Amino acid sequence: MSIVATARIRAARDGRGSTVLPVLESDGPLALRRTRAPAPYAGVTVVGAMSAPLGGDRLAVEAEVACGARLTVGAAAATVALPGPGPARYDVRLTVDEEAELRWLPEQLISARGSELRMTTTVELAATARLVFREEQVLGRHGESTGALTTRLTVRRTGRPLLDQELGYGPGAPGGWDGPAVLGGHRAVGQLLIVMPEFEEKPMAARLLGPTAVLTPLAGPAALVTAVAADARLLRGVLDEAMELVLGGESAAQRS
Repeated sequence: MSIVATARIRAARDGRGSTVLPVLESDGPLALRRTRAPAPYAGVTVVGAMSAPLGGDRLAVEAEVACGARLTVGAAAATVALPGPGPARYDVRLTVDEEAELRWLPEQLISARGSELRMTTTVELAATARLVFREEQVLGRHGESTGALTTRLTVRRTGRPLLDQELGYGPGAPGGWDGPAVLGGHRAVGQLLIVMPEFEEKPMAARLLGPTAVLTPLAGPAALVTAVAADARLLRGVLDEAMELVLGGESAAQRS
């Protein structure tokens, strides 16, 4: 039996300047838990209450960070896309208001053999919003081939496009996805998007971050790190180093 579930988070700033969570709604396999985070952030961890997404499931997470609030969201474990009677969907919708900050740092998404998942992430940012967004995909569990995985990331700032990209892997994906121009045989792929208003005056410079990773400034106050690696551990190491490079000492306390 397929599952339809939407979990919701809302972070707001109270009268003392602290971030509180007036909305924290779990649903189905998406269990949300308040967790400790360094001040001034509020922390939430997504805990998988059951195996999901299975084929046919429709899952969603919505998070809003209201004006002046600061929120960091992580996960207790990797998400595994599993085979089922049909394709699954996983939609993430994020909104960050003026002077607010969101650090979205989930664990990896693993595409198991025989699975079919379409994942979409939509982010709406105000002009003074700050965002640290990480996503990682692992194509197949240990020793197995990947399932069919399509991901779409759309980020808008003040209603205007900042980043819009779609990636496809596995059966049914456009030819060449595993070739030398894309993954080159690697099985872990990820990116780190950092949006900071101060990048408008001091943009990050493009640079290589090793043989399989690159930092690219975007046409807006943002920097995008794209990386591939042989496995999830190596990929996380590259993205952690990139976060340290861009954010400096801020990043160490926020990693998950």
